[in-house]
Amino acid sequence: MASGMVVSASMGVMKPLLTKLTVLMGDEYKKLKGVRKQVSFLKDELTTMSAFLEKLAFMDDDGGELDPLVKDWRNHVREMTYDIEDCIDDFMHQLGGGADASGFLQKTARRLKTLRVRHQIANQIDEIKARVIEANQRRRRYELDGCSNSRASESVAIDPRLTALYQKADNLVGIDGPTEELIQLLTDAGQQKLMVVSIVGFGGLGKTTLAKQVYDKIGQQFDCKAFVSVSQRPDIARLLRTIQSKFNIQESSQAREVQDIIDDIRYYLGNKRYLIVVDDLWKQEAWNIIHCAFPENSNGSRVIVTTRVEDVACWACSNHRYIYKMKALDSDDSKKLFFNRVFGFEDGCPSQYEKVSAEILKKCGGLPLAIITIASLLACRPARIMQEWERIRNSLGTPFGTNPSLEGMRQILNLSYKNLPLHLRTCLLYLGNYPEDYKIGRNDVVRQWIAEGFVRSSPGQDLEDVGQSYFNELVNRGLIQPEQNYDREVTGCRVHDMMLDLILSKCKEDNFISVAYSGEDYLSIARQHGYSSNKVRRLSLQFKAAESDCTVLIEGKATPAHLAQVRSISLFEKSTSGLPLLLRFKYLRVLHIMLGHGCERADLTAVSKLLQLRCLIFLDYGCKVELPSRICDLVHLETLDIACNVITSIPLDIVSLPCLSDLRLPGGVQLNCLPNSKSLRTLVICPPLDMDFFKALGEQTNLRDLRLYFDGKESSTASNLDSLGSSVGKLQNLRNLKIYFQFGISGDSLMGSLSRFPRSIEILDMQTCCLSRVPRWINVALVNLRRLHLYVSEASTDEVSILGELPSLVFLDLNLRLKSKGTIMFGGGEGSFPALEDLLLRCVGDVASHSRLCFLAGVMPKLQRLVLRFWICELGIDTAPVGMEHLSSLQLIFVDIYVLQEKINVFPRDAVEHVFRQAAQAHPNQPAFEFHCSG
Repeated sequence: MASGMVVSASMGVMKPLLTKLTVLMGDEYKKLKGVRKQVSFLKDELTTMSAFLEKLAFMDDDGGELDPLVKDWRNHVREMTYDIEDCIDDFMHQLGGGADASGFLQKTARRLKTLRVRHQIANQIDEIKARVIEANQRRRRYELDGCSNSRASESVAIDPRLTALYQKADNLVGIDGPTEELIQLLTDAGQQKLMVVSIVGFGGLGKTTLAKQVYDKIGQQFDCKAFVSVSQRPDIARLLRTIQSKFNIQESSQAREVQDIIDDIRYYLGNKRYLIVVDDLWKQEAWNIIHCAFPENSNGSRVIVTTRVEDVACWACSNHRYIYKMKALDSDDSKKLFFNRVFGFEDGCPSQYEKVSAEILKKCGGLPLAIITIASLLACRPARIMQEWERIRNSLGTPFGTNPSLEGMRQILNLSYKNLPLHLRTCLLYLGNYPEDYKIGRNDVVRQWIAEGFVRSSPGQDLEDVGQSYFNELVNRGLIQPEQNYDREVTGCRVHDMMLDLILSKCKEDNFISVAYSGEDYLSIARQHGYSSNKVRRLSLQFKAAESDCTVLIEGKATPAHLAQVRSISLFEKSTSGLPLLLRFKYLRVLHIMLGHGCERADLTAVSKLLQLRCLIFLDYGCKVELPSRICDLVHLETLDIACNVITSIPLDIVSLPCLSDLRLPGGVQLNCLPNSKSLRTLVICPPLDMDFFKALGEQTNLRDLRLYFDGKESSTASNLDSLGSSVGKLQNLRNLKIYFQFGISGDSLMGSLSRFPRSIEILDMQTCCLSRVPRWINVALVNLRRLHLYVSEASTDEVSILGELPSLVFLDLNLRLKSKGTIMFGGGEGSFPALEDLLLRCVGDVASHSRLCFLAGVMPKLQRLVLRFWICELGIDTAPVGMEHLSSLQLIFVDIYVLQEKINVFPRDAVEHVFRQAAQAHPNQPAFEFHCSG
């Protein structure tokens, strides 16, 4: 394997191709006689060309403009490489190759007896060889030297300084003043009519951060609130449905017109005091529709609009008094932000870097996005070398202070792009598949990178771990913005619209991804590539308009001949009606369908013909999906992830797929047997409560992520659960385990069988499996446990003391159903919960009045967030947890109380809130405080 080769957009698929050529030279194909000699020649020639392409990439980075003839040669080789790989795939398929080598030699010998097959193979190899020779003859006309090498791939974690920076985005330097100014305006008691305030400024100034800061600080003063993003090409209906969902407005199952949705929102908000942020508004026309959903009332409601277009800002608020113009950071705040990212502190920098950092900051012009991007670039350097700082300084163009333009920002972002290793550039460009403001799931995009061959690993490395390391490095470099779930784990990202603009321009330049925003765009792409040597390789359909846009796919106006070489399709639209045409592309490797809303049925039966398919991801929770009855020919399929309402049936031969490593099926679809191969790494299914199934599960020793959703239709027995526990105990590579019972059961027999729990486990979620007590062995077996979700019926000080001995526990979600009076004391001594940063306590029943929580000195030295949720609370609470002042790192106290609906009117809400607010104010850190109470 050519493990040293890198993958980049300009180099096409050189690494996967070289790998396949290596396979063709192996023992499996030795009966091809003369073919192996020809393949050896191709591999040597392409390896040389690949090294030359890598040199060209680094010459381009150093600022030299490549000769137009060199660029033309590079583009020719890129397209040739794609075509050769497609040809080799066809060739290997005809010979019966692929992942399943069973009976391969016998099958090959039979096929090669025919002169027709021999002649066809010889012609294919000759054609490939002729193209390669021609390309190399052209290469010899150019003489280029003086290039550097890309650094090798290493495992990368999220830089904790950067995560902290984004976690504290609301407190970014220079934002306190604007925040207070806007809050004062919005909370003007004399203005009870609906007020719209516009925040305006060009990209990268921090408009969204400011709006989010204000939203978080004053949100609790309103009856309801919502934060929605519009983007440059808005889907108004989807945006309004987002507002609907944020307000928990019941939506009709039937298709709804925009006017119906507006009416529902207006009715809901009619008598309420509401706060809504409309982020990233570009056009007056969009506002003309959106604002219709916000009724005028006299309850002091507020709407905040962010935009980079001053005319739109004026139009939205209809009053210049309520426009806030963003300003760039001043010199002091720019330094604080820059130094905090590079050095981890904001009070200065080593003296030798003062001059060069001042010059870099001058060119950033006080733009937070520019400062973070460049600082992230410097922070990710393996060593601080003055020449490197000076090179980056010299690469920056006109200072923003005199030229605040989009082009100037693009130049800074382009510098960070060029400083990426080649393999990371390709991974970043792949994000151009996604629409604006889209939350991109980390696991989804990593699986697509792997399917495309972008992720390279050394012996002993796991491809998915390496792919996640790529993702983390893009976060660390400030090129993508991390998204965290409720337990603050980075699970995805968003791409700033200015970075997306750069990505799409690079994708067009390198013929990497073609994006269609409408049916007309789709036809234009097909026509353009129909007369060009550049074929469409990856297609992202982001139709925003009416259903009629999909008719171009149904009617086949762009025939498969124009788009026959497409290897990746991402579909983000309202209809699956065009799928039958899209599924005729035989070279398709990745099919990524993210509908999210509105489709009744998706016919995926044609996927059985996609013999090169590696990754199939489908998401639409309201949709019925029809799969083929047989998929055993998909011998390369690695990922099958279906999230929908109903699957009509599961192909029984799914168990025969030899490469399947990631299998995720929706609840209600029961999988009664497991794949025969041991390649599974991720399994998310609804299994039967069957001992034979659990025995087979214990043989899947490569599993890393296991989530089992039992639907409650079958009765569980102690023997069933004991068998499940024993099987899980054999999975010594397991990192993430979730076991979900729909109606909750006693889990003691299950947990009792897990005393030999895999030491590799890092995340454990047993929240619907009620335990009578915390297992005594848990603090010995789970030394690597980072996140724990546990449901305990009878908790005590002894129970929590056991959990306090877990050395790596960062997040604890503990559900307590207490039935007796008493005090639960957390810790005591320096060793209790030494790593815990987040504690979520869910207390069920009338525990709030009868039991007490107490934190002893020295406990939880790193705890930052304390969330207390009291469920079915009938009486008032006369005291907050005791000893919260001992939580020395506490930053937030969040209290959530759920009261029986019939008792909500007599519940002393104000008095209870006062108790907790006083406790928060008495804490030395003055942590932020939030309080919610509902029926």
